Amino acid sequence: MSKAPRIGRLHVVTDVTVQKRFTHEQLAALAAAGGADTIQFRDKRMKLEGRFEVAARMKELCERFKIPLIVNDSIDVSVRAGADGVHLGREDISVAEARRVLGDDVVIGATAGTLEQALEAQAADATYIGFGHIFKTTSKHKRTPPVGIDKLREVCERITIPVIAIGGIDAHNAREVMEAGAYGIAVIGAVCGAGDPSSAADQLRSAIGSPGPAR
Repeated sequence: MSKAPRIGRLHVVTDVTVQKRFTHEQLAALAAAGGADTIQFRDKRMKLEGRFEVAARMKELCERFKIPLIVNDSIDVSVRAGADGVHLGREDISVAEARRVLGDDVVIGATAGTLEQALEAQAADATYIGFGHIFKTTSKHKRTPPVGIDKLREVCERITIPVIAIGGIDAHNAREVMEAGAYGIAVIGAVCGAGDPSSAADQLRSAIGSPGPAR
């Protein structure tokens, strides 16, 4: 198993499409101030050099808060910015290849929508599974229906690495997600689309409870 740095239980994925008021850096700062303990930088529209520059600034910010920065989709951006890891979607480079390139000490998250995908990512030495979408979400267009709480519970019972639930999670249903066995949650709209992102993060932190030791 990998010897990756600790990941938190409240992952905020920064997004500048669900809102236009804040930059990625501003969202990261507001979320961290509210209690987010992992920040994920995701921007599929920005050019590569721009993503690197933003990620580098976000890494400096996350270091001040002493929390990890995970870069979605791009190993190159993650490495150049000195981020703590990368989160890979189903269409990105494989977890196994990423592990060979990045080594044992880097966080590698893997998206999964089924138990089979989660088991595959775990076998390839992913650090954690991003499982979803749990509920209906408006932050990203989805071609498949929500997996629901029962599927989440099944995955959490079978997977031994942390399961981070994502998709339609907010302060009202976060506790239900945690009770199903999730290690933590990842959110986009619930924080980035909120009137006060810092307060929204604080409410989510309260909903999921106090952090415990990472597995």
